[in-house]
Amino acid sequence: MKLSSIYKAGLLGLAVSTSSMTSVHAQDTLKVMHGSTSNNINVAVNRAIVLEAESPFAELSVANPAIADIATLSDRTIYVLGKAPGRTTLTLLGPNGKLITNVDVRVSPDIAEFKERLGEILPGEDIEVRTANDGIVLSGRVTGTRKLSLALELGERYAPGRVTNLMTVGGTQQVMLKVRFAEMQRSVTKSLTTSLGLSASGASVTGEGGNNTFANGTDYTAFVDGNPATVGVSPTTNRIGAYGIGFSAGGIQMALLMEALETKGLVRTLAEPNLVAISGQEANFLAGGEYPIPVVQENSVTIEYKPFGVDLTFVPTVVDNNLINLQIDASVSSIDTTVTVTQPGGISTNAFKTRRTATVVEMKDGQSFAIAGLLQDDFTDTAGQVPWLGDIPILGALFRSADFKRRQSELVIIVTPHLVTPVKGDSLTLPTDRIRIPSEAELFLLGKEAGTSGQNDTVREITSQDFKGSYGYVME
Repeated sequence: MKLSSIYKAGLLGLAVSTSSMTSVHAQDTLKVMHGSTSNNINVAVNRAIVLEAESPFAELSVANPAIADIATLSDRTIYVLGKAPGRTTLTLLGPNGKLITNVDVRVSPDIAEFKERLGEILPGEDIEVRTANDGIVLSGRVTGTRKLSLALELGERYAPGRVTNLMTVGGTQQVMLKVRFAEMQRSVTKSLTTSLGLSASGASVTGEGGNNTFANGTDYTAFVDGNPATVGVSPTTNRIGAYGIGFSAGGIQMALLMEALETKGLVRTLAEPNLVAISGQEANFLAGGEYPIPVVQENSVTIEYKPFGVDLTFVPTVVDNNLINLQIDASVSSIDTTVTVTQPGGISTNAFKTRRTATVVEMKDGQSFAIAGLLQDDFTDTAGQVPWLGDIPILGALFRSADFKRRQSELVIIVTPHLVTPVKGDSLTLPTDRIRIPSEAELFLLGKEAGTSGQNDTVREITSQDFKGSYGYVME
């Protein structure tokens, strides 16, 4: 029983092997019919086929040996080798010089190997490969621009300069970029100034002196006579934190002024622009204004406008599925009123404070990057005193002044890209959708600047949806 099973299996394997060899032989050997020009014969570059004629031939020639090379194996069989992409003609002549047939031979790039490599490098991609004359045509749908570039680069290896791209990139190709600018500025200023003034006059002697505020000495007793103090230059024009005392004895007048001031400031700046662009296209966003700057020329003055505010320019590229490449140029600028430049003709312009970043990053949908950050700490400490007198312990404080200034700032710029698709217009809400113009009764009788009822159909439709948490534009 076992021997018969083994014998039957051996016969079956021999039959399969014989049929396979016959199939391969049939594929490699092509018949050449007698008569006029036959159908095209396709040969891949660096591949060969064998042709078999019905009748013996005496002479064999090829029109362009650079495209295909031929050799005779017998008086009926021909060996054809593809050398370069193109088309040529194979001519067969009989023993009497009579034309047997012409065969059109087309040599094309070896796309079989190209398909294998394409499947190994980009598995799962729906890419179709065809030949067109001496080139390669790629069509289908890929999941990202990076895979499209890889397929084209691989095709250039097999057909340099002859690759036609008909592929399309699937998936979402619109990117919304969310940028958050956050800046905190803290400033502390402290100053302590002590001024001493002295005036003495008599029948034959007159003297006057002072330091700091009383350096130009005019009226040292104004602190005790109830009149405004007539003093010189002071670091605080509004006299905040100024304490003075003065007295006179005969022809001697003396006044003491102490000024102590502490100033603290905190500034918060936050901007959050959102911008949508299609993959590979540039988008620009500016929220601010344009500042006129006079430009003095030889005989005229022209005006140039410099933009300021929140400026954002970015180019998104969907690389692979949800991987996004971002080229970003973001800046926040404002007018600096503390710096003024006076141009010829008496025209004054202000400077600008600008925080700018330009970079290229890659991240996935919904991920965030802090692309820029700045920590700045400025410190200034100045002290002034009367020589020698200011060095006296304790009493020297009457002849000294000190200023302390510290300014700290912290800036962070965070970007977050999202792949987005269009939606119905009714599903979007605007900041003005919840505001209604008040009626005369609401405005004059109730003092309301906006109506609280009568929402339009769009808002009613949106609010009827099952949203959880805040949505739309919310102003606090």
